[in-house]
Amino acid sequence: MTRGLRRRLTSYGDQDFSLFLRKAFIKAMGYSDDALDRPIVGISNTYSDYNPCHGNVPQLIEAAKRGVMLAGGMPMVFPTMSIHESFASPTSMFLRNLMAMETEEMVRAQPMDAVILIGGCDKTIPAQVMAAASSEVPAIILPTGPMDTGNHRGERLGACTDCRRLWAQYRADAISGEEIAEINGRLASSVGTCTVMGTASTMAAMVEAMGLTLPMSGSAPATSSERARLAEETGRAAVAMTETGLTTAQVLSTNALRNGLVTLQALGGSTNAVVHLAAIYGRLGMKLDLAEFDRIGRQVPVLVDLKPSGSGYMGEFHAAGGVPRLLSELTDLLDLSAPRAFGGTLGDAIAGLPVRFEEQVIRPRANPISRSGAIAVLSGNLAPRGAVIKHSAADPNLQVHEGRAVVFESVEDMTQRLEDTSLDIAADDVLVLRNAGPKGAPGMPEAGYIPIPRHLARQGVKDMVRISDARMSGTAFGTVVLHITPEAADGGPLAAVRTGDRIRLDVPNRQLELLVDAAELENRMKALPPPPPAPERGYAQLYDRHVTQADDGVDFDFLMASARG
Repeated sequence: MTRGLRRRLTSYGDQDFSLFLRKAFIKAMGYSDDALDRPIVGISNTYSDYNPCHGNVPQLIEAAKRGVMLAGGMPMVFPTMSIHESFASPTSMFLRNLMAMETEEMVRAQPMDAVILIGGCDKTIPAQVMAAASSEVPAIILPTGPMDTGNHRGERLGACTDCRRLWAQYRADAISGEEIAEINGRLASSVGTCTVMGTASTMAAMVEAMGLTLPMSGSAPATSSERARLAEETGRAAVAMTETGLTTAQVLSTNALRNGLVTLQALGGSTNAVVHLAAIYGRLGMKLDLAEFDRIGRQVPVLVDLKPSGSGYMGEFHAAGGVPRLLSELTDLLDLSAPRAFGGTLGDAIAGLPVRFEEQVIRPRANPISRSGAIAVLSGNLAPRGAVIKHSAADPNLQVHEGRAVVFESVEDMTQRLEDTSLDIAADDVLVLRNAGPKGAPGMPEAGYIPIPRHLARQGVKDMVRISDARMSGTAFGTVVLHITPEAADGGPLAAVRTGDRIRLDVPNRQLELLVDAAELENRMKALPPPPPAPERGYAQLYDRHVTQADDGVDFDFLMASARG
């Protein structure tokens, strides 16, 4: 394989001229022949003024460049998309596949012998791993790290579980407008990703467990000197990978992916990770077995005492030993021989751990947060291809429940009607949101965390059974059933639910059932109106034509490995 500047030459019909021209133009940037002769390490620049989770990216780039040069390589920084959950409309998930495509093509198009992919906010690391899985260039992930916690009137706060908890109190009139404005300035106290076990922290920890990032990279705080040192070490590792590094597809074996599933359950991690992992599986020519994932969840306890499943924050998780310490409690459930992108095996990450002094944040197996894993997979006539619930963060009293359905046709319908104090709804009803999946919304927004209706919130109701074909933030909590597949807009039975129907949720037995006669349900399905017309142009049209359902990762069908042959 050609290397350095000779790799992926522009097509002019004369390879020697292509190299001559490439050298001529790069020398305009001030590079010497000695610099241009070295192994090239690409470094993706995902900084954006719209992305505070990536606010430390310039510093990480400089540290990574230093590591590359100290190891004898040539760093080359290039820009890619940057997606922040709160700033992307209609939702960041709508753009994840576009970022994956762009990252893959930029890595493929430009000469680099290895690449450092810097990611943080929820959809960036998944997009980067998807891109790397489809590329032959050895890749290593450099997470941006979690933000610091804040403080409000003596109470420690962190985005974004506390965002949701306190906003719910404001909606219930337990907090004044003046106080919620004061809180608003204290929830996100620094750059970095959410400081709870939300999607960003979950994905960073999982890529560490799957061998795609250096030990402790999944948890070191964004503002710490350790994060910068890890960036420098990542640069050094990337240079070594130009000689010996495995491709991401080689690293992500079946066993490595299973290590990620085990870690997800033990973390009390985000339900979003299930969708992202399904997409990564698809890029590798495999399919995530949701039944197997559920079986893992019955074996693996939740050991990490972090919000929303527990009470702590990412800083404590890191101080307690982070992912290596967690993995040391799960050795009988992991493949410790799984290789890492930068050398060695997963077992090396837990070899020689220091003496343990703390057992509250990362619990020993004998004292778990929950005896079973964070996420359960449900099935039944409402979810023929599955649905998920983060039962570690749900009300135990609602996990076996039957109630009357109250149906919302769309996110907009829900938003308008939930504020209506005359809405006919009781605490034991089941809130049903549809047309909020990959196609229906579009983009499968994090709307599944349906707010408690205002008048019930004022009465002190804190949780209800809520079901949808949408997603939920990893920072959220409650008895919320998500990712119902197929979605309503793709002909799923959720489209046939009517207000007043009875729905039964049975998490221990993994069942979600619409209590309607099968013949009646079939007649309703036949009477459904045709789907609305597809968008007429641009990315929206591409998305609508090719996006898959949640069980296939909401990726584009033509990007899955089977489509590539």
